[in-house]
Amino acid sequence: MWYRLILISEWFGEMNERYKLIRDFNRESKLAFISGSVPTLLEAKITKGDSAFRHEFSKFLGGGLRIKALTGTELSRQEMEEIGAIVLANEGMVRKLIVLGWDTLEIHDSIGAFGLKWKLKNYAHTGGLLNARK
Repeated sequence: MWYRLILISEWFGEMNERYKLIRDFNRESKLAFISGSVPTLLEAKITKGDSAFRHEFSKFLGGGLRIKALTGTELSRQEMEEIGAIVLANEGMVRKLIVLGWDTLEIHDSIGAFGLKWKLKNYAHTGGLLNARK
């Protein structure tokens, strides 16, 4: 019986990792903005995500990772693409996001309703060995 309780508590450890990643991102973003090393304050949060982007590890109602640029003005599409490209270029980070249950990366500004989204699985470069055998 005790083993089962320990196992259940370990399952929730993954949720702690997700929230820790969000907290760490937001803390580091604030520090970078305050120090002047970045021109825009970014804020991350968990969203529903896009159900069309779901994968084996997706969380049921928390598959989206939204990064919001708190600029006070609307961002252009190119500016949002640049923010997304920084995250997507880090393959290790993309894989970590996938393992922690995210399937969608969303970039938004703080003013407009327009945002961009990417299917994280397309940027993880997984399945190479499996695909080579086909």
